[in-house]
Amino acid sequence: MADHPVRAPGTRGGDGFAGKVAVLIAILATLGTMFGFIGSASHNNAALYKSNAAIDKTSAANAWAHYQAKSSRQNLAELAASLPGVDQAYYREQIRRNGVEKENIRKEAERFEAASREWNSLSEKELHRHRQWSAASVAQQVAISLAAISLLSRRTWLLVLTSAVAAFGVTLAIFAALQADPLPFTAGPLAAALGAALLTEAFRRVGRRLGK
Repeated sequence: MADHPVRAPGTRGGDGFAGKVAVLIAILATLGTMFGFIGSASHNNAALYKSNAAIDKTSAANAWAHYQAKSSRQNLAELAASLPGVDQAYYREQIRRNGVEKENIRKEAERFEAASREWNSLSEKELHRHRQWSAASVAQQVAISLAAISLLSRRTWLLVLTSAVAAFGVTLAIFAALQADPLPFTAGPLAAALGAALLTEAFRRVGRRLGK
């Protein structure tokens, strides 16, 4: 029986190594595509909300202009009512009517301003989510590159770094899905990356021992 060369455990994978890394790359590519698609949707939503905010802001400005016009008419009616020989009842009715219309217009303008602020707030939240989804997608692309390097070089220790970067991106995606505030490089994503790296290294060491 011919002798077969023995590979150093944990440094160069066997035939199964390429298959496992290929599956890992496929999973990471799928996640990266999903994160990128959702991030694009968040960006589109942010643009739509910003457009709605601008429309409501314009409506509020128009309402305030109408309010000023009513104020001017009311002031003129008050001035006319103070003149002798005029129909006092008529101008008092004009003053009252303009006052009521002014109040309704003021409420409408404030309602448009409140709606504009709400749309702006929603837009900022969607932009924040877009940044998180984009960062998550980029992390998966980096992890794919690292996995490809590990496949070409046949170095299993590179999978530790691959797992860390992939976990970092997945955690960012979870934060984005939950609409949480943490940005990249805060405790949550970094802790997830460290945990994934340690877990992968532990599996790698166990595999080396079992292969001896």
